Order: sequence, then structure tokens, then C-alpha cells
Amino acid sequence: MNGWQDMKAIIVDAAGTELTAEERALFAAEKPAGFILFKRNCVSKQQVSDLVASVREAVGRADLPVLIDQEGGTVARLRAPEFREYPAAKLFGELAQQETAQGIEATRMSAYLMALDLADMGITVNCAPVVDVPAPDCHEFLSASRTFSDSPDMVGQLGEAVCRGLLAGQVTPVMKHIPGHGRARVDSHFGLPVVDVPADVLSRTDFKPFKYLAQTNMKTALWAMAAHVVYSSLDSDSAATVSARVTRDVIRGDMGFDGVLIADDISMKALGGTIEDRVARTMAAGMDLTMICNAPFEERAQALAATPKVSAEAAQRIAEAERQRMAFPASGNDNGGAREALHEKLAALLQQRKTG
Repeated sequence: MNGWQDMKAIIVDAAGTELTAEERALFAAEKPAGFILFKRNCVSKQQVSDLVASVREAVGRADLPVLIDQEGGTVARLRAPEFREYPAAKLFGELAQQETAQGIEATRMSAYLMALDLADMGITVNCAPVVDVPAPDCHEFLSASRTFSDSPDMVGQLGEAVCRGLLAGQVTPVMKHIPGHGRARVDSHFGLPVVDVPADVLSRTDFKPFKYLAQTNMKTALWAMAAHVVYSSLDSDSAATVSARVTRDVIRGDMGFDGVLIADDISMKALGGTIEDRVARTMAAGMDLTMICNAPFEERAQALAATPKVSAEAAQRIAEAERQRMAFPASGNDNGGAREALHEKLAALLQQRKTG
């Protein structure tokens, strides 16, 4: 069909700034369907470009999705002075609260400029926007600055602006953490959050921005990252990443999301069991791709060995998202001078938030 069914349904990372001989051999043999970058992998633009190219060469796919978490603010893998940094979601939410149109424009502009930076290095997928709606007792790992607003409608609008900005720069957005992480009172990197809220309340609040984005004309151009969160009113036994019920009834069902669905990092402490078990459970739950990050080489090898190849349905979704990413109209502001002018305009808009 499109060759994706020859790949393993997993996204992996690397230990350093270039592939080791072991990593190169593992990726060549197992052929993961995606690669993700972290801060430790990024020291200069040329080095990142070279690393990205070497991963694609190892797996034998020039169009291999290369991901990064570049939200802006505290969650940014690319840092000054080598890379330009971008404001956190909270600042755009504050601007939009004062003046909605300006907030939306600034959000879109920031995402577009960020996409140009990523595309220059061959990075094609950004794990943003965060469209979680923070509850008053949401853990600060999310609520401190990574969320736009506690208004589901505002979150949806600003999330859409990020998605459109990224796509205008030909970078695929990943909305997270579907179906909603905003009521988690613990950090899922270290524990499993349990949300005890009725399903109808979740539908009106936490789930609303995701459903809104799934129904826009971007549709399958978007990816989504599932949350390691138990929603007891939906499935009291399993986090969303390992719940076929949540995937079927909420994400694919009520929300109508039909883009690429990936599991959050399975090495996080929220999930129990062996690495092989975690791979199997995410796949059985209906994830298109699972993901392992920040794990020892041996665990990455175990995860790759345990991961099945990309399913026919997932292969279609990956191919369609890639087609739409390449087809999305670029804005034409891709030369250095135009970029700087846009950065100046963005700074002026954000300054209005500070002084307004």
C-alpha cells in the first residue's frame, strides 16, 4: 500500500547527539515508524539536521515522522542560545482573555514561526498543542503554564490556532493529552492519575476542545497523544492509553477523531507491568502507535521486538496525515527577513498583554 505496514508501530528516541552503532543497527533491523527528539539530542541546528537524516537513513524512509515536544515555555527541547525560544501557552491565553482576536493571531503566528524552525532541521511533527482544560486542583506540571485557559471554548480556539500555524509551516500537530489530562492531581510521569468525575461533566468540559478540533476541516491532518489517566466513569480499570473502551467509545466514537492516535511514553511510572506488557496493552487498546522514551537501550530493544507492525488502518492514517501536511499551503514568509518581521509583530502583540 504505502509501505507503512513494513514498519514497527512504535516511536523511539536516541541516547545522545548522534546515533550509536548499536542504535543504528537496531533501527535498521526493527524499523520504528517514528523518532522523537529530546533536549539531550539537540545542541546545534546542523547537529539536529544530521541526527534526523541519520535516523531516516537507518530505517530507510525519507518521510519518517520525526517528533519533538516544542510547546514553548517550560516544555521546549530547543533552548537558547542556539535555538529561539517561544512563550508558554499561558501567556497566549492571558492575551486572548483581554482581546480574543489578538490572542488567536499571536498564537497562530508563534506556532507558524516555530514550525519554520523545526522544518529547517527536518522535524515534521510537533507534540503540541496542549488542549487540556485545567481544573482548580490540576497538578502544576500542567497547570502552571502549559495550558491556555480553564475555558473549554477558549482552549479549543487557541488549540486550533496552534494547529493551523504548525500546518502552515508544514509540521503536523499532535493535540494532547486526549481525552483530557486537566483533572489529574498527580504527574503521570511518576504516578497514575484517577479522575472520578461523571462522564457527562467530562464531555462538557475536558473532552470539549478535543472534539472541537476533531470536527474542524483539519480532521485527519492532526495526530493526538493519549493520556495515562484513569477516568473511572468510563473505565475504572485502565488508563486511556490502555483502554479499548475509551478509544472506541470516546476518542473514535463521541469525539469522532480519526487521525493518528499515539500513546504517551510507556516508560512513565503511570503504567505498570513489563515493557512488553505495556506495548501489548497500548496496541490492544487501539493506539495506532506506541512510544518509548528515556529508557535504557535494552528496554528500547525489548519494546521494538515486542511491537507489531503498523496495522492497515494506522498505515492509512499516517499516510493521510503526511499527505495533508505536505499539501497545506505555506504562508510564503519563509525567508529570514520576513521571519524577523513576524517575530517583531509577535513580540508587540504579547507586549500588549503585559501592559494592557
